[in-house]
Order: sequence, then C-alpha cells, then structure tokens
Amino acid sequence: MTATQKENRQRQRDLLDWYDHHKRDLPWRQTNDPYPIWVSEIMLQQTRVETVLPYYGKFLQRFPTVEALARAEVEEVLGAWSGLGYYKRARLLHQAARQIVENRGGLLPEDVKDLRKLPGIGAYTAAAIGSMAFGLVEPAIDGNVERVMSRYLGIEADPKRGEARKQVAAGARGLIDRQRPGDSNQALMELGATHCRPRGPLCSRCPLGTTCQAKSVGDPEAFPVPRSRPAVTRVRRQVAVVQNLGKVLLFRRPDTSELLAGMWELPWVESHDDAGREVRFADRYGGRWHLGESLGDIRHSITHRSFEIEVLAARLEVAEVVAEREEAGWFAPQDLENLPVSSLVKKALVVADAASAVLASRE
Repeated sequence: MTATQKENRQRQRDLLDWYDHHKRDLPWRQTNDPYPIWVSEIMLQQTRVETVLPYYGKFLQRFPTVEALARAEVEEVLGAWSGLGYYKRARLLHQAARQIVENRGGLLPEDVKDLRKLPGIGAYTAAAIGSMAFGLVEPAIDGNVERVMSRYLGIEADPKRGEARKQVAAGARGLIDRQRPGDSNQALMELGATHCRPRGPLCSRCPLGTTCQAKSVGDPEAFPVPRSRPAVTRVRRQVAVVQNLGKVLLFRRPDTSELLAGMWELPWVESHDDAGREVRFADRYGGRWHLGESLGDIRHSITHRSFEIEVLAARLEVAEVVAEREEAGWFAPQDLENLPVSSLVKKALVVADAASAVLASRE
C-alpha cells in the first residue's frame, strides 16, 4: 500500500467515525431498500432536508411500493407532492415507476448506467442510489460534496467544469470506504451540509481538517470560486379569489406547461395597472369578472423569479360557463388536501382567509 493509499484509508476512517457520531437521524438512513432511498433522493433535489421531512413519510404511506406509485394517476402523485415544489420531479418519478414495473418487474436497476436511463435520474442520483442501496463504489457529487472537495483539495476553479470537476470526482472516490460506500457518500454530504458550510465553516470540528488545503491557506470561504448566477426576474401578478358556497374557483394548468404542469391554481393576470384588469381576466378565463378589494400581498420565489402577488376578492358572472370547462372547478378546503396545488396557492388562500376573518369580526 502506497503512502497516498494509506493516507486515504486513514481519511476514510476519520470521515466514517465522524459520521457515525454526528450524523442526523433522518428516516431514509434507516433502510437499504432502494425504493424509499430513491424517493428521498428525488425529493432532496434542490430542496432542503427540513422541507422534505414532512412529505417523505406521508408520501411513502400513500405509495408504499414502486407498484403502488405506478398504479396511481399522475394527478394523485402531484397531490401528494403538493407544496414541495419543482413538480416536474414528481412527474418523472411517476414515469420511472411505471417503466420499472413494466420492464423490470418492479425492481430498480442495480447498475449506475441503467439507473441513469430512468426519467429524473442523473449522475448524482444514480450514484447515491447505487452506493446506498446496492453498495456500489461510486462518488455521489452534489453541491455539498463539491464544496467539501474544493476546499479539501484547494481547487480554485469552478468544480462543475472541466479538470476541476474530474479532480472533485477523483478526490471523493478516494474517500469512499469500499465496505461502506453509501455511508461514505452520506458522510461527505453531511459534512458539507452541517460543518463545511458556504459561510462560517466549522473547520475546528472537521474530520478532514488536518489535511484540508483551504484550512491551511486560512481562507476556506474562498473555495470554491463563486459562480455567476442569473439575474432575478421580478414578476408582478394579481390573483383573484372567487368563492361560492364555501368553495373556491381554481383552474388547471395544461400538462404541456413549462412551469407547474397539471397543477391547479387561482386565476391570475400579469399586473401592469388597475385599468382593464377585469378585461384581462375575462380574456384569459372567460366570464364577466368584478374585482373587489385587495386582501393582501404575498411574495414567492421560484428559481430565479421573484413574484409579488396582490390577492384580490372577486366575483364572477356566468361562473357556470367557466366551471364547465375541463380545466376549471370549484373546490372546498378539504378537497385541497389531495389536490395538486402549489405553495403559492396555499399562501394566497391563507391571506384571503385571514382577510375574511378580519371583515367578519367587524360586522
């Protein structure tokens, strides 16, 4: 065994010892069943652990197996995903489940290349599932691991590109214990999430600190180099809340929509000024609209878009014509629990309910 191999072996032990003592108690770490591991990894894409936790258990209760997920209609899956965001993930998860049942008898592939052929599974997700569920020695490179390895190896270039990307992958592979590849990957991700943070890293508590290049330089926050981000687009909208007999009017987005496909939403128009807004609603949805007082304002962000929303009380004439359209419907509050609606809709309805309560108290 070479000196480098001995050093890597020691770092592997240090990393796993740290993980065994400091890892968070997360439900997907209590199993090696490929299905729940896969579900967790899809949910965790671009989403914080704290956000995923309330959804994970409920989703698995509703769809406990690949077969159960494959049998469900996509709208039911979107309903269970409602509020978690990035809804394309749910659609691709559902598509992949159907492929697994139809083509593989309900068994996930045990090979990284075959995993990557499934909808919604890229290089990172395939490596994560492969290492955690099947013991494959594959580095799972997410943003946390990129940051840890950039600092550990002193990589000054963008870790997502070119030679730097190869260095990150090689470095991470060198820290994988062949007997516990899944735990090794999770240890690196855990280290990045809890200690090797973008700001204020806890270098004194790091299991890799003795050989970390960024720590030796004395400026770990300089690694990795900051990436240029797209400018945030400001979007202003007016959302109408039309209620009748305890139900609210929602419209379903087309399945071909680039954003929030198939989700149910409150009627809305782009907000330019108050003039002609009833006409804009009529042009978009039909019927004759009467917009009332403002119920409040909300802010909401989706990727690089920042939404400023004014919530309006509204009344709709010829409502029965609108509601007969395939993509429209009236829904009671209990219906929304299983309906695929975004967190933006939920925020708007909370504002509307609060305003209604205030008005009722004044009567």
